[in-house]
Amino acid sequence: MGIKVKAKLKNGVVSVKSLAKHDMTTYNMMEKKTGNREDANFITHLTASVNGKVVLDASTSQFISKNPIVKFKFKGDFKKGDKVEMNWIDRKGNKDSGKGKIK
Repeated sequence: MGIKVKAKLKNGVVSVKSLAKHDMTTYNMMEKKTGNREDANFITHLTASVNGKVVLDASTSQFISKNPIVKFKFKGDFKKGDKVEMNWIDRKGNKDSGKGKIK
């Protein structure tokens, strides 16, 4: 799996675009496939931080697409070269992360 992260600084605003690789299986998909809704697995929490400061903290649900692309912007005392770190956790407790430098 993994998370790809790209970040750009322009006029004091950092724009982030990330790709979080995950199958994102919904309750309905798993009920049709295995007959058991509890086999569903999707990202439930997504966070992003720069230099240890949280800039995004989101709870998510089964209604996000497979391999979701997440875009967001933030302001702060950040500079080019700082690292943006993104993390997710899914319904089954699996975790993944990725980093990218602000350009």
